[in-house]
Amino acid sequence: MLRPGLTVLVRMGRESGETASEAAMEQCASVEREVDKVLQKFLTYGQHCEQSLEELLHHVGQLRAELASAALQGTPLSATLSLVMSQCCRKIKDTVQKLASDHKDIHSSVSRVGKAIDRNFDSEICGVVSDAVWDSREKQQQILQMAIVEHLYQQGMLSVAEELCQDCSLPLQESTLNVDLDFKQPFLELNRILEALHEQDLGPALEWAVSHRQRLLELNSSLEFKLHRLHFIRLLAGGPEKQLEALSYARHFQPFARLHQREIQVMMGSLVYLRLGLEKSPYCHLLDNSHWAEICETFTRDACSLLGLSVESPLSVRTLPRVPDRWQCAGLLSACWALGLAAPAPALFCSFASGCVALPVLMNIKAVIEQRQCTGVWSHKDELPIEIELGMKCWYHSVFACPILRQQTSDSNPPIKLICGHVISRDALNKLINGGKLKCPYCPMEQNPADGKRIIF
Repeated sequence: MLRPGLTVLVRMGRESGETASEAAMEQCASVEREVDKVLQKFLTYGQHCEQSLEELLHHVGQLRAELASAALQGTPLSATLSLVMSQCCRKIKDTVQKLASDHKDIHSSVSRVGKAIDRNFDSEICGVVSDAVWDSREKQQQILQMAIVEHLYQQGMLSVAEELCQDCSLPLQESTLNVDLDFKQPFLELNRILEALHEQDLGPALEWAVSHRQRLLELNSSLEFKLHRLHFIRLLAGGPEKQLEALSYARHFQPFARLHQREIQVMMGSLVYLRLGLEKSPYCHLLDNSHWAEICETFTRDACSLLGLSVESPLSVRTLPRVPDRWQCAGLLSACWALGLAAPAPALFCSFASGCVALPVLMNIKAVIEQRQCTGVWSHKDELPIEIELGMKCWYHSVFACPILRQQTSDSNPPIKLICGHVISRDALNKLINGGKLKCPYCPMEQNPADGKRIIF
């Protein structure tokens, strides 16, 4: 059974989840429309300003030429020319005043954007959850600083990260000047490899792949083969002079013949057209520059899985679910691609991406809690009061929720497999024991509770 009062929240949360998300997106769209209006006004104003100034410059240029001509002839300033000068000055003054007035109108449009934000979004969201749910403020600040430091390392901005560590006195430091090399070393190495790949230097990447061959094979990675293939293609691009060297290098394909037979056949077949030029042959696709982008991506992904670091930068939100691209930050950072993991993303990325999806629902739940005066319902630090669907992009590990207690299992309350095959949590098993026997809640089989086996996902 759910904790008292939680059933209402779950029901209300499920009912309001989709509507809350839709309302949040409508609020974002409302602000976006105001922003679009401002941008359009800026564009129109810029074009009008440029056109007006060009006309003024042309008019002043003509007047200057006439004045210069009169000066050369030594004739006094005519009444007509004086009138033209007076009209020119008046036109300049009127144009400047008109541009200034139009600029003030833009200020009012910009202020409307701020009003739209205030109208559509709650300026104070810290009260969505109780302070008791979180750790101390110092701990929160330290976690945030650590996430920013990792982001800077993944960007390759190592000196900036070290400076931040010194300013914040983070525990990454061995002293006030040095960042822990164990933390920094993977970033240094993989930044170096990616930089070499961007320069089309395969040496460091090949050396890294060979040294990690066994672990890459366990991941079913094709990184080493793709690196050898790209080196072979570079030799082919050298023309007939590199043919013997290419044939000799082809011996590196032998360990990969079983899994990549077709690709190897294609590369060997291209040798027939080497003297005629691969550019005009059926194998011209081998020379496509996209292979370099592909090898960077493959190296990034496989190094991620191997080293247990995140493909996503801690500050990247490019995979934010259901948020339009224009509201996302680009997170395609060289080092973060070179690091990364097949498992969890860093704390700040997860928090930011998940929070953007969960916040509208939690705000609705807060309103329900206050309305029904059940403020003590949400007091557990390790779970939310309702289930929130974040999408596949935010799935990093298996999760099992007990079908009896409706609670997510944990190390202290693991999932237990009964003899009949049904799975429940240990807490549910203990509650169902009657007279030393356990009757499965889903089938009539009676069994010894000690026969249950813990399941590890």
